[in-house]
Amino acid sequence: MIRSTSTLLFLCLILTFTANAQEFTRMGNTFQLAKSSIRLEFCTPFMFRVSKGNVANEPWMVNRYNWDTVNIRVTTTSGQITLQTSALRVVIRKPAFNIDVYAADGRLLSAEIASDSISCHKLLQPDEHFFGFGERMDFLDQRGKKVALNVGRGKGMPHLTGAYNVLEANYSPVPFFMSTKGYGIFLHTSYASDWDMGNSKADNYSFSAAKGPLDYYFIYGPRFGGILEQYTLLTGRSPLLPQYALGLHAGTYSGGTWGYEEQTSAAYVIALARRFREQGIPIDILFLDSTWRLFGKNGGKGATSFEWRETFHLPENMFDSLYALHYNMVGLHIRPRLDNGNRFHLLDSAAALGYTYPEGNKPGEFVNFFDTTAVNWWWEHAATKVASIGARFFKTDEGSAFGALANESNKTGPSGPEAQRLHNIFPLAYASAAYGKFAAFNHLRGMNQTREGYAGIQRFPFIFAGDWPSEWQYFEPVIKAGLNIGLSGVGYWAHCMGGFEHPADPELYIRWCQFGMLSPIALVFGMDHPGYKEPWQYGKDAQTNFKQYDELRYSLLPYMYSNAYEMYKTGKPLMRALVLEYQDDENVYNITDQYLLGNSIMVCPVTQKGAQTRVVYLPEGKWIDYWTGNVYDGHRYINALAPLDKLPLFIKAGSIIPTQAVQQYVGEHTIENITLEIYPFGNSSATLYNDDGKSLRYQEGEYTLTQITNEADSNHVKVHITGPVGSYHSSLKTYTLKIHVTAKPVRVNVAKWRYEDNTKCIYIDDLSADKENTIEIN
Repeated sequence: MIRSTSTLLFLCLILTFTANAQEFTRMGNTFQLAKSSIRLEFCTPFMFRVSKGNVANEPWMVNRYNWDTVNIRVTTTSGQITLQTSALRVVIRKPAFNIDVYAADGRLLSAEIASDSISCHKLLQPDEHFFGFGERMDFLDQRGKKVALNVGRGKGMPHLTGAYNVLEANYSPVPFFMSTKGYGIFLHTSYASDWDMGNSKADNYSFSAAKGPLDYYFIYGPRFGGILEQYTLLTGRSPLLPQYALGLHAGTYSGGTWGYEEQTSAAYVIALARRFREQGIPIDILFLDSTWRLFGKNGGKGATSFEWRETFHLPENMFDSLYALHYNMVGLHIRPRLDNGNRFHLLDSAAALGYTYPEGNKPGEFVNFFDTTAVNWWWEHAATKVASIGARFFKTDEGSAFGALANESNKTGPSGPEAQRLHNIFPLAYASAAYGKFAAFNHLRGMNQTREGYAGIQRFPFIFAGDWPSEWQYFEPVIKAGLNIGLSGVGYWAHCMGGFEHPADPELYIRWCQFGMLSPIALVFGMDHPGYKEPWQYGKDAQTNFKQYDELRYSLLPYMYSNAYEMYKTGKPLMRALVLEYQDDENVYNITDQYLLGNSIMVCPVTQKGAQTRVVYLPEGKWIDYWTGNVYDGHRYINALAPLDKLPLFIKAGSIIPTQAVQQYVGEHTIENITLEIYPFGNSSATLYNDDGKSLRYQEGEYTLTQITNEADSNHVKVHITGPVGSYHSSLKTYTLKIHVTAKPVRVNVAKWRYEDNTKCIYIDDLSADKENTIEIN
């Protein structure tokens, strides 16, 4: 009887294996469906890849393909194959092999209607909404919309219907979205793609690429933060920028924009840098835009000769002067085309070596940034001509011009199927080359400024929003662009404060700069001659306001830097659309003019001319008006006062915000004290991050983390600060606690403390930063 049972069990195992073998073959985490081109591979218990046909593992969009073994339980029936992890149950329905996905608790996440070699149709659930798709200026919630993703800007004349068309702006598209049902989809393609998110049919959505094979990743959160964590595990996370890159950036046309090139000079640049210092406006980064360089003989404005315009005398002395004024980085604008100048014949040399892309019967101008040998030649023979005398980063402009109409040229560069395949990822290869080469050359963390990007661009930060005119109608769409790119895995993002083209209305300049100083990267730059968005060009009130908010930013650098570390570890952006933190609150789905800066500060820009108030939505919880200290219950709308000098700011109750004394530039003084601003409410915590601010040693663990916790009820506040944990030896010696309370306390468990009635704050000075501290207040 025992033998018979064993034999029967053995036969059952054989039959089961045989049945499975007919259904699929398995190798590790990968399942190849029999009689089908469909392959399904688990990356983590929360993420899997679906492909149809032969797919390539490329290094630009995705930088991880090797995954740890995932525990997968497999069951088969006559009608389906079920693959189950600790987080997901994936059901493959026969005979079409449509894929449905359930959470571990049985909740339906996604149901597939049909798919083929280039497209996929899925069920659109009645209360489902979609966010992401890259740096878009049209909508936040894309339910019911059609979305076309292909790197570029609106084309056609006049500019009002072409380049200034917010519906067509596509500087940095990302073929990725997050659903309020708790999942995301990343379409792994470099080709142009189209997404119908319920526009044609109310009960389904679809996505397709211009060319196959179909290749996408399904990512489960269920919270948006969890989806972004998995997505950036796949496509890469933003590295830490140098800490001074969180200070103010200014761009300049050196005194002469288009049509005024003869007015450019190194003297203008030095005078500009000195004026910021004389006015006491904190600043760290300066870059020279297009007109520093001699326009070439073949590509004109659209190409880079790496020769200085004749109006620049001794540019190496200019760099020396700028660094003597304590600018931490000075950079230059370039384009990806090479050209011949008066002295250097870079285009001829590169083309002869095969390092450029041929353009019909004409010599190629675009450097092949996909080729390591070409990149090395470009760096050694072109880029180092300026890096060797002081340039420390590039603004890599016009990445969209590869295989498409360029802004400053009537050329489209290479054409044909290969250019179509590479068009969207060319900006990645271009930015990667400059970012990596400068980091190695400077022996510092890299920094790169670029206008165009695609999935994965967050590894070569940072993105800026493009050339939008200084008009009220573009202000709110630019904010929207920042929200959408943050929801797409890109955390370092900037825009031209006050707008880029045309002189700005002084009121618009003030309002836009308030927003800009509380953006992930603060950048002031314009092409309006002769103003160039320099703050003193817009009147005394504008200059005063500019300096006020710039100083606010510099005081927040420890907070910004700690949140940048969180972004490096988790992929959560610095600028967070409210839906990122409150995805179950439908009230936030279309809020495009409010956001969280980091995890504690809600920023509410004023985007209407003449407005003295604005409606603000406060999500769940309690919120404190930064300017007045008034406390509001959440999940409600309020009418916030907004005089011209005040940008409405609200602090999430329970927040712990590290601040420091304002410096004129990062590194002006050794930081020995940090103030911890604490807004007690319930139980909350924060992490203070510290490292040397410049090197890559943080990637080897050379940093410290300090945990601060707060426990509060109506009668008692307890603040606990751990000692620093980690191998970095910080200059930080003491903390000052600034605790916001409603009334003077009866007892504080330290000898020295003070209460100020006008601020309703308790101040405790000189707490050791090297030791554990516990403060109790009754």
